[in-house]
Amino acid sequence: MESPVTGSVHRQLLVLAPVSALALSLTACASTSESKVSIGLVVPTSGVHKSIGTDMARGFDLYLDQHGGKLGGRLIDVVEADEGDRTEIGVAAVTRLIQDDEVQAVVGVVSSETALAAKDVAKNSETPLIVTGAGADGFADGSDYLWRTSSTNAGLGSALGKAVAQGTDRGSAYVIGSDDAAGHEFSDSFMISLEASGSNVAGQSYTPAGVTEEWSGLFEKVEESGADAIFAAYAGKEAEAFVKQYRESGLARSTRLYGPGFLTEGDVLSALGGAASGVRTALHYSDTMDSLMNDAFVKDYRKAYDATPTVYSVQAYDAAAALDKALGLSDDVDRNEIADSLGSVGTIVSPRGNWSFDPNHNPDQPYFLRVVRGTADGPRNMVLQEITSTGS
Repeated sequence: MESPVTGSVHRQLLVLAPVSALALSLTACASTSESKVSIGLVVPTSGVHKSIGTDMARGFDLYLDQHGGKLGGRLIDVVEADEGDRTEIGVAAVTRLIQDDEVQAVVGVVSSETALAAKDVAKNSETPLIVTGAGADGFADGSDYLWRTSSTNAGLGSALGKAVAQGTDRGSAYVIGSDDAAGHEFSDSFMISLEASGSNVAGQSYTPAGVTEEWSGLFEKVEESGADAIFAAYAGKEAEAFVKQYRESGLARSTRLYGPGFLTEGDVLSALGGAASGVRTALHYSDTMDSLMNDAFVKDYRKAYDATPTVYSVQAYDAAAALDKALGLSDDVDRNEIADSLGSVGTIVSPRGNWSFDPNHNPDQPYFLRVVRGTADGPRNMVLQEITSTGS
């Protein structure tokens, strides 16, 4: 793969069943004369969020594979670019796909900072940008060119505030989070919801983003505060280290741990193993959700990749589904027409459950309270209950 600064990677995803040589020749001729739609895929293929990027690429690819490499009946040329782990690299990737590769739409983006910085690039070039990861509250604003298939930080935080108030019988919670935009958006919305639900905040502390390795001092503060619960806003390696140290501190015996779903999602849960047992999180998906569509999705994903799908996989899968419907409604392969058609896609039938875009172009979807439990297949995020439905 080329450098995220200097180039992109083109790949056409096609699924061909065995056919005769003559039929294959005719199919090839037809395919070369059929116009293709170029879609940019910006996910981390390097850096600390590489595993999230892998999950997103797999989700998008799976949908294409299931539909013969087409969306809306049109062949798709996927142009990949590495988001990396710095905002300037991610924005450069989005810009290059739009200006140099002339894609008709861009899908992906994990970092909230990158999403916020890239939104003007999309709007000024009139190119649809469908974010499949970043939860920054300020990203989607109703613009025809800005869409999101993941969730907002405020949506998750507020949903969890209500759940913690109920779970602790209106007790108190100590808030700990990463000292960045996402950490504060999660925490602020959680505290507002918690207090509105009759509970109170026992204290709050924030740690340097991406570099914190030790929380023992904060665990002492939690114990001194007498909090009934901890709310922790971390993801990736920090989430893994935090949960391990929480378990080792002994707090798990008296103080339940809650957080946004990324605290125990994907590779984090695999690395934690039994240390994550009992941790409760809020998210809009779990691979254990009981539905025929999710059962089929999990089966197909495991067959294709020998891995279990994550929320990141589903969010990218659903972006492909939204584009499938939008391109089916579009007469011309044109950025503006695709943007207009995204506003008319209606309900997206998804492994997470049916959802649709709200007026700001965020998903109007339910959230679920999950708990980590051991199973024959290892620790899993088991759904306890639906806790709210909001698109903000």
